[in-house]
Amino acid sequence: MKISRRTMNSWMLGGLATSLLPLTSEAADAGKYAAVPKGDSQFGSYTQPWFLESFLELADDLEEARSAGKRFAIMWDLEGCPYCRETHLVNFAIPEVQDYVEANFMIVQMDVRGSRDVVNFDGEAMSERELASLNHVRFTPTFQFFPETLDELKGKRGKETEVARIPGYLKPYHFLTYFQYIRENAYTKTNFHKYLKSRVAELTAKGQSIPKW
Repeated sequence: MKISRRTMNSWMLGGLATSLLPLTSEAADAGKYAAVPKGDSQFGSYTQPWFLESFLELADDLEEARSAGKRFAIMWDLEGCPYCRETHLVNFAIPEVQDYVEANFMIVQMDVRGSRDVVNFDGEAMSERELASLNHVRFTPTFQFFPETLDELKGKRGKETEVARIPGYLKPYHFLTYFQYIRENAYTKTNFHKYLKSRVAELTAKGQSIPKW
């Protein structure tokens, strides 16, 4: 039986969790939607506690996401990137946004200039920096979305491995809609701009407006 990283982590943390005092519901809710400062950051960079704790073996990460009924994505960031902070402190702080993304995606966070070792989908080892270059990641934050299965990646390399990407910062409503676009496999039928337009039209038809956040 293959044991996932999450299972291993839960076993290791189990003893610690039982020793903690329970939080009030208000504190728990506030904490759930709070970004976490990166421990090694000198520029106020953040991460999300629910992001995948990865060994950076991308084939395994995609398979883990598939087994959990989720899609796999990489968030590329950069130390000191203001729009990366905006994504964490604004977009993911909105319950509707975080709840949807967390429920439907496994995300690995990487640094476009990082030096950590990564094993690409085809088994090739390289640094984060080299993978970012191979995948033509030019802006931060960039979210790369990948197919549901490894079979769909056979013979593909670099940018060809993705099904879509968010190349830069999106405001919260557009950001959430893009994740819905991926989750619904709408990228196989239309482009994002047409999909977004149809979602706005649906809200208008129901007498609703785009959320203010």
